[in-house]
Amino acid sequence: MSIRLYVGNLPQTFDAKELEALFTAVGEGVRFKAVNDRETGACRGFGFVNTDDQKLADSVIEQLNGKDFGGNTLRIEISERKEGRSAAPAERRSGSAPTPARKAVNKVVHADNIDSEAPDPRWAGELAKLKDLLANQKAAV
Repeated sequence: MSIRLYVGNLPQTFDAKELEALFTAVGEGVRFKAVNDRETGACRGFGFVNTDDQKLADSVIEQLNGKDFGGNTLRIEISERKEGRSAAPAERRSGSAPTPARKAVNKVVHADNIDSEAPDPRWAGELAKLKDLLANQKAAV
């Protein structure tokens, strides 16, 4: 069975061959697919890795989670597959009551190994604007 890993916090522009080389350095048999915006074709900042070996998947997480790539800190974790899409039509045919397709999951916003003092890179631009605004207000007073 294929193990799927979520790869987040990718730069919007990056060299796919360079990223593939990073995964291949961990081990052979790692396949990566970036998720691109349908309109612009630019990377949406995340993608998925597939491998058939659990040990290799664990190695990818261990070696690359928190690693700098293109100025961003990679976030790599096991991806949970969506459930319920293929089961729903069978439930309708059998006449049983439908079950919720999604289960409640507490998502982690930050990886544990990232310095808690560092701001979330997704908000860095907004944080800089806020700091400038506060500095200008202090100067005006």
